[in-house]
Amino acid sequence: MTADTVQIEVQQTTKSRLQEVDFNNLVFGRNISDHMFIAEYKAGQWQDLRIVPYGDLSLSPATAALHYGQAIFEGMKAYKNDAGEVLLFRAIDNWKRLNKSAERLCMPQIPEEIFMNGLTELLRLDAGWVPSQPGCSLYIRPYMFATDPYIGVKASDSYYFIIFTSPVGTYYAKPPRVKVEQHFIRAAEGGVGATKCAGNYAGSLYPAKLAQQEGYDQLIWTDARDHAYIEESGTMNIMFMLDGKLLTPHVSETTLDGITRKSIVAIAEHWGIPVEERRISVAEIIDALKAGKLEAAFGAGTAVVISPFATIAYEGVDYALPEIKEDSFVSKVKTYLTDLRTGKEQDIFGWMLKV
Repeated sequence: MTADTVQIEVQQTTKSRLQEVDFNNLVFGRNISDHMFIAEYKAGQWQDLRIVPYGDLSLSPATAALHYGQAIFEGMKAYKNDAGEVLLFRAIDNWKRLNKSAERLCMPQIPEEIFMNGLTELLRLDAGWVPSQPGCSLYIRPYMFATDPYIGVKASDSYYFIIFTSPVGTYYAKPPRVKVEQHFIRAAEGGVGATKCAGNYAGSLYPAKLAQQEGYDQLIWTDARDHAYIEESGTMNIMFMLDGKLLTPHVSETTLDGITRKSIVAIAEHWGIPVEERRISVAEIIDALKAGKLEAAFGAGTAVVISPFATIAYEGVDYALPEIKEDSFVSKVKTYLTDLRTGKEQDIFGWMLKV
């Protein structure tokens, strides 16, 4: 079987697991769809492109990624419109960001035709896994990792690129309580904070665990030097509504260039809402909280979409945030993004792709 400009061998499962899924009670990341796309990088080129039933991989104990961390990934989502057609949101942006991460970790670039054709062919095959329930979507995980069976600190000569998918519901059941981190760091200048590499997330687990033991759901990460400036929150970009303006930390080598983030910025600008992408100090936000001027603080990302915070904790004090009103920017932009992704809103930005 072929898929447009690239040859993709397709091996369809003989036993679908689709009937085992309760689409009315989806747990994030728990259910995996029937198939996965695989491409292998060997002898300087991508080859052996195939879609196969989802299953385990056979790897050498000396596989390079397991020892030296050459592993990157993306997070994307697909949706269904009222006609049952599958829609992709800003897929090209994910492809570009994956290659940016690959460059930083000395990994090969994925050609657009391999990424997009593998993705769309996979989604066509597993279209039945895309939920139609409100608030649900098909989470897509493209990732690449080093596969040389070699113990030595060097860039691998071989890689796997894989895409699998998972029907998901809401990430946070209720608005999260977050704490400003003042000791641990997520990223430092000159590091890999702007990439979606596995190590970034591994390093965040212990500080997040400590915060959870104190009753918080996630952290607000601050700069590595002084812990004076806000960068991200958990696995999300962070945004604030203050004095009628949308504030968000500017993209830098210590923050991820979030696709949901840049979409919210574009929508706000289109609606005539002032936007400031700049350094935001912890003191500025805490002062606004104390004065009751902070209208909203929320995380933005593929998994959570938009997640308003209930509480921001700083230096042992919990600052409660007001409930989000239906006519607020946060509510309106979340509804707009949902309607855009499900075909209910006209795609004036050219972000959607019909599979």
